[in-house]
Amino acid sequence: MSHAPAAVLIAAPASGQGKTTVAAALARLHARAGARVRAFKCGPDFLDPQWLALASGAPVDSLDLWINGEADCAARLAAAAREADLLIVEGVMGLFDGQPSAADLARRFGIPVLAVIDASAMAGTFGAVAHGLRTWRPGLPWAGVLANRVGSARHAAMLQEALDPEAGWLGHLARDEGLSLPERHLGLQQAGELPDALARLDRAADALAATPLGQRALGNWPRWQAPGADAVASVPPLLAGRRIAVARDAAFAFIYPANVALLRAMGAELVFFSPLAGHALPACDALWLPGGYPELHAEALAARVDLREQIVAHVLAGRPLWAECGGMMALAETLVDKQGQGHALWGLLPGTAVLGRRLAALGPHRLALGGEELRGHSFHWSRFETALAPAFMTESARGAAAGAGEPVYVSGSLRASWFHPWFPSSPALAARLFCPEPLA
Repeated sequence: MSHAPAAVLIAAPASGQGKTTVAAALARLHARAGARVRAFKCGPDFLDPQWLALASGAPVDSLDLWINGEADCAARLAAAAREADLLIVEGVMGLFDGQPSAADLARRFGIPVLAVIDASAMAGTFGAVAHGLRTWRPGLPWAGVLANRVGSARHAAMLQEALDPEAGWLGHLARDEGLSLPERHLGLQQAGELPDALARLDRAADALAATPLGQRALGNWPRWQAPGADAVASVPPLLAGRRIAVARDAAFAFIYPANVALLRAMGAELVFFSPLAGHALPACDALWLPGGYPELHAEALAARVDLREQIVAHVLAGRPLWAECGGMMALAETLVDKQGQGHALWGLLPGTAVLGRRLAALGPHRLALGGEELRGHSFHWSRFETALAPAFMTESARGAAAGAGEPVYVSGSLRASWFHPWFPSSPALAARLFCPEPLA
């Protein structure tokens, strides 16, 4: 097959329409048939990419025109296009939501948009929604429309009849709870937590195979022209000879593959360990506690008194520790879970992490230090009640009107924040998180 792949950006009018299910089903359908599939997620996300990676069999990077920057997005798309038969980009929220939006990404790189619309409570209005998505912004490349959660064959016919001829009917999926991916706060459940995750994707792929979209052979898709990309600059070996321990399990799972790749490109040796599995802290020069769901595993983490003592010794020896969102929660003196029960956690940071009942923060942020700018995002339901004063604050990409930034706490060689950085946005500043020198 040609190195000019097929490509599609799967979007929707809003969150909760089923775009992750459709994106993963499409990836699984073609990957299990032997096609080389590469998937991406528009915007910062740790959960949807887990499902897309399982479906496609390849790592999934995020694409965000502000966080990554346009050049980084172009380079990742171009690299994937050289090795893939099909590129799938899953959108974020609704097609035009956010600044930049999934539509902005589609227009910038000419990726045709497939609109997934939950049609469970509509008939003729389906055509109006599809028309609006297709025509709201001029120059939007278009692939077609897929109706989701359809009640019957007659319902599907009504939906198809409501469409403009140019809308491109690509079929429908029936209303079936078995095709939905399970959710919790912050988003979908993690794919690795479900023993039947692949079976769920196969069921969705089988359903999609009965649609015009699923029955279209890749050879009949329009070829997509990958963007021209500047040669990727070599990364200086800022972490050469440094061994970084990374917590990775169901409690610490929010890790961008691109962040791991960058640390290795800068010369670091990474060693992964699981606090939930009882692993000791590996011998290391620096420690990374990523985000995840410590609140769901608070009792098990509280019982790791041995690991707590090892982390305390690590920090007292002046070795760096970067704790990110959920990783910071695990370092609090107390973690209060959804049931209001307090757990004595590892206590390296004074204060209490409390899981809230609603969203506490969401949006793109930047951390500017020493002439460098590390970009990323914030997304959490919890709050951290502490008397510890922040050493630094991130800034919202949306300006002061969007509210205060996120605090960055420093205690000796420990650095912690709600902020999720995208390391490739500033390799130099990312490297400093894992080096003993002060950040300032």
